[in-house]
Amino acid sequence: MAEFRKAWALGEVVTNNAPTPLTLVSAPGSFDATLKGFRKEIKNWETPKGSDGKVLEPHQFEVNASVALLGDDLAKLIRSNGTYDNSTDFLKTAIVTFLPVLLVVLLLVFLFRQQMKAAGRGAMSFGKSKARLLTMDRNKVTFKDVAGIQEAKEELWEIVDFLRDPRKFQKLGGSIPKGVLMVGPPGTGKTLLARAIAGEADVPFFSISGSDFVEMFVGVGASRVRDMFEQGKKHAPCLIFIDEIDAVGRHRGHGLGGGHDEREQTLNQLLVEMDGFDTQEGVIIIAATNRPDVLDPALLRPGRFDRQVTVSLPDFKGREEILKVHVKKIKLAANTDLGVIARGTPGFSGAELANLINEAALLAARKGMTAVTLAELEEARDKVRWGRERRSLALSDKEKENTAYHEAGHAILNEILEHTDPLHKVTIIPRGPSLGSTMFLPTEDKFTYRKAELLDQLVVAMGGRVAEEIVFGNVTNGAVGDIRMATHIARKMVCEWGMSEKLGMVEYGESDGEVFLARDLGRRANYSSATAKLIDEEVKGLIDHAYGDAKRLLIERRETLEVIAQALLEYETLDAEHIKDLIETGSMKNPPNSPKPPSIPDEYRKKETPKRADDGSTDDGGPLPGAVVGAPA
Repeated sequence: MAEFRKAWALGEVVTNNAPTPLTLVSAPGSFDATLKGFRKEIKNWETPKGSDGKVLEPHQFEVNASVALLGDDLAKLIRSNGTYDNSTDFLKTAIVTFLPVLLVVLLLVFLFRQQMKAAGRGAMSFGKSKARLLTMDRNKVTFKDVAGIQEAKEELWEIVDFLRDPRKFQKLGGSIPKGVLMVGPPGTGKTLLARAIAGEADVPFFSISGSDFVEMFVGVGASRVRDMFEQGKKHAPCLIFIDEIDAVGRHRGHGLGGGHDEREQTLNQLLVEMDGFDTQEGVIIIAATNRPDVLDPALLRPGRFDRQVTVSLPDFKGREEILKVHVKKIKLAANTDLGVIARGTPGFSGAELANLINEAALLAARKGMTAVTLAELEEARDKVRWGRERRSLALSDKEKENTAYHEAGHAILNEILEHTDPLHKVTIIPRGPSLGSTMFLPTEDKFTYRKAELLDQLVVAMGGRVAEEIVFGNVTNGAVGDIRMATHIARKMVCEWGMSEKLGMVEYGESDGEVFLARDLGRRANYSSATAKLIDEEVKGLIDHAYGDAKRLLIERRETLEVIAQALLEYETLDAEHIKDLIETGSMKNPPNSPKPPSIPDEYRKKETPKRADDGSTDDGGPLPGAVVGAPA
């Protein structure tokens, strides 16, 4: 603008050229303007000439101006020599006006579409089945990858064989089963079996969870059941796997809602589709659950689930086969006997054995080893069953001494009594939630317990508390787990196993399973108050008798108790051979090689507060083999 004023004063701005006058361009309502015109330069009061001697023509220029600041000057200029062009750029104005509104509308449409898709693959897809059609091209699992459950494999193999060659069964009048229910504890391989069926059967395989049926909208579950069977009919013959079917197949009439309950409507539709007036031929349902007691009876009858396959915990041979399957994934040292680990893992499920192998591999990797040896496998077994050693836990000498005598009492009684499982080892190193452990492992799988074995287990359980009382005369709360386990065993003996002479072979009370809603909430005791008093007396009598026997035996072996406790304080961990030597001769033939555990690096040290917990292990069927006994916690 300053240069324009100078050019104007010198007369360089052309104002008398009619075709191209000086023009002021401004939009309506805007203070910004542009001066457009032509300028002829004048130097030394003369018009410059070109190389050819001709006068140079004026050239065009544009100057940005502000109407608000230069209003008077511009108005005077326009009145004298220029023109005013009040033009409007309609396209620019429309874009500036409507673009923000258009962007907001597009954003809302995008968000709305995303919400509708997330609500069920579109607004009209709530009732569509969520069953996924599996393709087993990658990570294919077959029956060769499933071990330890031979009987279950044989029953399920019949279904695969039927799908491959149905004429083999139909020529004798046999028909394909409509449903197979796999029942078993968690981790026994029910889902793995389903994947193996999918890998073996050359038919479409759908997979869905029981919780995928029920939604917050009424009627969605039943609609999804219908759609699932419609998909199966199109792909028949096919297999449909429903995992955790107890989520939708629970007993009707015992829930919080009535007959209109959404879950019950879903179950009703499932019952009709499996065996109603309009059944779908060629659609086989394979379901899995670990709670068969809560399923509706109408779902379990033949015609719906024609076959129930029990997938139980593996035995010794099964555990060895499972270990052989899982060690294929790791580098195992030569001549490693997996039978030793199989014998030492009674009650382990397939998932726990897989975890054991993985823990052993991680332990070997931390040590910088090139292969996993038997030592790492045994340490991983102890870690999975009893917890990891907590060497960094700071214990006072008084607590260590009390723990040593407590565990020595358990170890002595376990060795001298006739009907007990072999001792594995005794340690006062904190492991898991306990401050010390007495570990024993059976030589073979046990499915029944004799009365003499249970009575000896009660005596062994009392050994820790009795040892504290004999040595210190002041007991601690470390026997809380022993007391709980002993009470559990004694009450089972009296109320369920008919091992009480006064009460006889009568079951008193129901099993200690989980309460199932209204079915069990109003259940009354099936015995009188007088019988309840007698039950308490019998339970207390069994425990008192065991306590008396433990006290008598340990007083007779007071010196042995002292020797074993001092050895534990010195070596911290003793094997069964060491305990036997101390009981028989008072000394060890082959003491442990490292009397003190190696120090751990500072980066692995963590300050922990001693916690009082318990590690006695029992289940509803009786004491678990290999349970930690008498750990003062």
